[in-house]
Amino acid sequence: MQTIKIKTNYKSEVVDITKDIKEAVIKSGIKSGIATVFCPHSTASVIIFEKSDATLKRDLLGMLKDIVPFRDYNHSNARAHLKAAFLRSNLTLIVENAEVVLGEWQGVYLVEFDGPRERKIHIKVISG
Repeated sequence: MQTIKIKTNYKSEVVDITKDIKEAVIKSGIKSGIATVFCPHSTASVIIFEKSDATLKRDLLGMLKDIVPFRDYNHSNARAHLKAAFLRSNLTLIVENAEVVLGEWQGVYLVEFDGPRERKIHIKVISG
């Protein structure tokens, strides 16, 4: 297992970690199999998302802001936890020819809801 650290800069943001995931796959030495990407935080998520239009990142954060509006929650950062619950804590990616298989317009992203922080992402590449 490899662990990467990502420093976020804002309360909420979408950070492209595709390059980091691809490097972890290369370092694993595995040519064919799967890569599991795991975010061990309850106020952040990992997603596969559109990479060519940066405005979609703002649209995603805006949509989640609408779904989880400001109000008097019982927990101090409940909004961050609730937003993360709508997304994922893990991804499974295909590895072929030592490369992550993604669609032409896809990238892998960390979505932060309680930053700025240093986040860890665990990557396990398994031969298959």
